[in-house]
Amino acid sequence: MRDLVHPADNLVRAMARIYQYRMTTTSGGNLSIRDDDGSIWITPARVDKGALDAADIVRVRPDGNVEGRHRPSSEFPFHELIYQARPDLRAIVHAHPVALVAFSICGAVPDTRLFAKARDVCGEVGFAPYALPGSRKLGEHIAGVFAEGHDCVMLENHGVVIGGADFDEAFRKFETLEFVAKTIIKARALGEVRYLSDAEVARIDQGDLEMERFDPAPATSRERELRRELCKFIRRGYHQRLLTANAGSFSARLGDDEFLISTRFTDRATIEPSQLALIRGGKCEAGPRPSRACELHRLIYQKHPDIHAIVNATPVNATAFSASAAKLDTRTIPESYIFLRDVVRFPYDAAYQNPATIAAEMTPEFPIALLDNDGALVLGTSILDAFDRLEVLESTAEAVILSRSIGEVTPMGDEVIDELIGAFLK
Repeated sequence: MRDLVHPADNLVRAMARIYQYRMTTTSGGNLSIRDDDGSIWITPARVDKGALDAADIVRVRPDGNVEGRHRPSSEFPFHELIYQARPDLRAIVHAHPVALVAFSICGAVPDTRLFAKARDVCGEVGFAPYALPGSRKLGEHIAGVFAEGHDCVMLENHGVVIGGADFDEAFRKFETLEFVAKTIIKARALGEVRYLSDAEVARIDQGDLEMERFDPAPATSRERELRRELCKFIRRGYHQRLLTANAGSFSARLGDDEFLISTRFTDRATIEPSQLALIRGGKCEAGPRPSRACELHRLIYQKHPDIHAIVNATPVNATAFSASAAKLDTRTIPESYIFLRDVVRFPYDAAYQNPATIAAEMTPEFPIALLDNDGALVLGTSILDAFDRLEVLESTAEAVILSRSIGEVTPMGDEVIDELIGAFLK
């Protein structure tokens, strides 16, 4: 499919998202796209990153001539050298999200084997030694690491640089790596972090599901309404940082053995009703590439008629528990226990290798599960109910992690729990 978005518009849109989520500062970071003619479109030097428009983006032609009302970023030299070292790359993201900066000032790199999907998206992260920002020496250091085959490179005492075959790919790698870094830091606060072995990473097939296809009849008003509502909550989930741009599965029951589910490689921030997949009788409508959690969701719907929405998500704090041996105790405040009950846990890759086991063990009475090194699974009686539970889960997990810097957590006792069950859960 041809990319019809102008490079300047692409850069402005991406920088707005990066700035909005505090992954860079007003004056920090720079983005670029290499055009078909060899021109490099790049964000400008010393212009407010929170208020860029397309007219601010600078074009540097292959002959060195500069077009635009600003100077190109002072770090243009390393963009140029990376593109020379890696002709396959067409986009670069450089920013200073705090979690990745924390790794860079410790001379460390995030281990992407925290999640199979992260390893698949980001690969092994490289490390470039310090040199003066904007200098050719820094560019040579960074380009040298890219030339070794790394797409994600940590910069000593500086931040991160990430390249992609197009801008969507570069941004996906950047956001995924930032998520990994945040999760590792949170998980370390809980104890030892569990990383996957290369064999475990390889067990997860990242390819598309092989499903029989069908041509659906025209959508009913009920289907249209459900598509609209599901998209609204997926977008909200992204803006609440409960989902990343390209990870997280949300589905909603439409009828008997019929549901809608999010699709692969669809930006959760901008998802539209046409980008959901209709699943009926184990078959997928022609066209969309459904989430790989599709079979798990189907089995849960078949087993539990009262469940009408399911979310697989990776909110940072809950996911930190999934990457450690620490137990998430929901007996913290009444709301947490009422919404979450006791959280169950399943081993790594059970969602794909043993989905029937999860469907059998999870119930409306036990609607929350942690999946080792794969985030959380949340069931709900409606889209709103599932989303509410997901928010409560993440808030509870964050509160427990933060409490560890204050003192010992004091959970509610059995008498309190019995009182809550009698008042709210019977």
